[in-house]
Amino acid sequence: MRLDNERPSDNVEDRRGQGGGGFGFPQGGGRRVNIPMGGRGGGFSISTIVMLVIAYFALKFCSASIFSTWWNGGGGIQLPGGQQSTEYSIPGGSTDVSNPGDTGAGTGSADVTTDAGKDFIARVLGSTERVWTDIFQKLGRQYQEPNLVLFSGFVQSACGMAQSAMGPFYCPRDSKVYIDLSFYQDMKNKLGAPGDAAQAYVIAHEVGHHIQNQFGIAEKVQAARMRVSEEEGNALQVRMELQADCFAGIWVQEANARNKILEEGDIEEVLNAASAIGDDRLQKRSQGYVVPESFTHGSSEQRMRWFKQGMQAADVRDCDTFAAAQL
Repeated sequence: MRLDNERPSDNVEDRRGQGGGGFGFPQGGGRRVNIPMGGRGGGFSISTIVMLVIAYFALKFCSASIFSTWWNGGGGIQLPGGQQSTEYSIPGGSTDVSNPGDTGAGTGSADVTTDAGKDFIARVLGSTERVWTDIFQKLGRQYQEPNLVLFSGFVQSACGMAQSAMGPFYCPRDSKVYIDLSFYQDMKNKLGAPGDAAQAYVIAHEVGHHIQNQFGIAEKVQAARMRVSEEEGNALQVRMELQADCFAGIWVQEANARNKILEEGDIEEVLNAASAIGDDRLQKRSQGYVVPESFTHGSSEQRMRWFKQGMQAADVRDCDTFAAAQL
């Protein structure tokens, strides 16, 4: 993906190495925590552990991300008011955070934890800002740009404490996208979804959730889920996720029309990533069978189809998954 003509966004917060806001989390995306017996030496006190558990579940009230709890064989956690967690995690998440990926200039490879990786993310975000600002203006609305937070290991958001294993997510309470760039290594190694275009798709999908928040879609869906069964609520969540995929497709279409960002094989990379994170494929891999009524993000075929729908859309209304008779 060629992003050398895209101006980087100024809305990137780099919190890598901060260790989760002073809670003593391991640096650099570590997953292992040693808790000494008897409260001596390093590690966490009991009060700190309790606080972290509370913070972890608080995050579930407002996160929306691109990988599924079904990966670990669970069906998600039903929250008060019918809202369901939508975090995605990859089992045995990589602590090797290096990732050979394009820097956005179409040449060479880069470690996504370096400034080159940050620059790539900033250019993708900057491109989404310009595309969506113009679209909102045509609709007579003003686009509020989201911030994107880079973190390593753990991070404190307005939606609670999050860890890398949860995957990227969008928090509507602070209008920020959160991502640990080691996630891209997991995409490559665990899911077989490498490539800079696949990486850009992740960001565009999370920005899609921000678009839904701006349009008031997320609030309406949450209210609707409070009045229906868990299965019906899951079906609404699927439509939310497929719409975010469609919005990602709109970004690719518009950005390519402006600055020719697509290179050979980029669309195939995105479709491969969309297929890799379909509920059916994740469930089959994690538990050996598929339970369609428990889907919260859509099948591989649906995710690919709605991304392609966005690529061909003439208007944001073409991404109205809630009006679609068939997904």
